[in-house]
Amino acid sequence: MTVEIESEYRPSEDEPFMNDRQREYFRNKLLAWKEEILKESKETLTNLQEESQNHPDFADRASSETDRSIELRARDRQRKLISKIDDALERIADGSYGYCEETGEPISLRRLEARPIATLSIEAQEAHERREKVYRDD
Repeated sequence: MTVEIESEYRPSEDEPFMNDRQREYFRNKLLAWKEEILKESKETLTNLQEESQNHPDFADRASSETDRSIELRARDRQRKLISKIDDALERIADGSYGYCEETGEPISLRRLEARPIATLSIEAQEAHERREKVYRDD
């Protein structure tokens, strides 16, 4: 199942926010991203299975274990990303996609284009990060 994104279409400020075409565009963008992550995960599993042979040299074994650990951490981050993609797909389905969770205002199309899983507007995200920094510095 390969998801195709309408290559010539780009959401624009000149059209109604989160109209059917925009929702479909972002839905396809999210599905394509998820598909790519899952494909990479399968490749990683295959590589890890092939790599799990015994290394007679301790240095080779240590290097292999380090590589494996890094790869597994990256896969864990991607697993969490898939969860966020699924959440965004649910928001598209229920009509709340593209709107800031804190303010209810539309999230800019540029932000959604760059980070389609965004749940906060840039302003709300910056305020959130400032609050987080204040608490971390205490």
